[in-house]
Amino acid sequence: MPQITVDYSANLSDVFSRRPFALALHALTAKVAGGSVADCKTRFRRLEEVYVADGAPENAVVHVHLGLLAGRSEAVKAELSAAALDLLRSYTSGAADGPRPVVHASVDVIELGAAYRKYVEA
Repeated sequence: MPQITVDYSANLSDVFSRRPFALALHALTAKVAGGSVADCKTRFRRLEEVYVADGAPENAVVHVHLGLLAGRSEAVKAELSAAALDLLRSYTSGAADGPRPVVHASVDVIELGAAYRKYVEA
């Protein structure tokens, strides 16, 4: 817990500070949803082909999928989603060479299924 996946458009590679974002998101998630930063895992997937609206190349997408163990209220999940979106905005507003991408950002907080299992080996 939590399992976090961040999909982002390739044209954000130079302006999206991924490692600092992940570390800040881990702290935020632990604070809002409970749990430990040590349990947070984030993976980033760069998307080479993304089309938004009319397919204009200046458009970009970032979607954060945040999976938590069951038991959080809808209010907690909504609070985490809103806070994560605010955090995401602060990490995708860096300077870019040429025109800045138009960033379409979203966050979804879901419950992991009853069959979710985890194993950690030292």
